[in-house]
Amino acid sequence: MEHMEKFQDILEAADRLSLEDKEALIDVLQRRLVDQRREEIAREIEAARREFQSGQCRPMTPDQVMKEIKDVLF
Repeated sequence: MEHMEKFQDILEAADRLSLEDKEALIDVLQRRLVDQRREEIAREIEAARREFQSGQCRPMTPDQVMKEIKDVLF
């Protein structure tokens, strides 16, 4: 619940900003989100490389991947 109160406080503070400051805040937050997503993707790629190098996965064609997905779902 404390998280929601802090979030509400942030929203109220943002409401008090000028239009230009709101736009700047949005720009900063969007760039931070892009950076975080990029870092997350990089971590996932590194984990996939480690799995591949340790033999936990094998290369597959797109058709093989789709077949395996269909086998699991149906």
